[in-house]
Amino acid sequence: MSDLDIRPAAPEDIPAIVAMLADDPLGAQRETPDDLTPYTASYERLARDPNQHLMVAVRDGRVVGTLQLTIVPGLSRRGATRSVIEGVRIHTDERGSGLGTRFIEWAVDESRRQGCQLVQLTSDASRTDAHRFYERLGFTASHIGFKLAL
Repeated sequence: MSDLDIRPAAPEDIPAIVAMLADDPLGAQRETPDDLTPYTASYERLARDPNQHLMVAVRDGRVVGTLQLTIVPGLSRRGATRSVIEGVRIHTDERGSGLGTRFIEWAVDESRRQGCQLVQLTSDASRTDAHRFYERLGFTASHIGFKLAL
């Protein structure tokens, strides 16, 4: 994986990121790759927040993965800082190549570097393959999550 570059996303990466977010049955229902306006506005907000790390994995000049790492200071757990991994997507041609493992390892290492005591993530209940992947990397399904659409 020495030919892999993990770096902060740049504005020109937005189309590739959105295409990966939309490239599955769940994402196809939620994402609109034909209108990048809301994604561009969100990118600008993320870029201004030092606790947000929107990352891409690049191989041979092509974006092949993305994830967002959020650092969350808190009072619970004796004032622990935690990180949240979200929006993990690996390009279809790269699945099974070890890229997902490398990317999550990067996020865990960065969380340690940022002083986090806990790394958490959520995954849609229907993504059973992703659940097995995260469990293989040492994550445990320890909570039940709830959402309220606004």
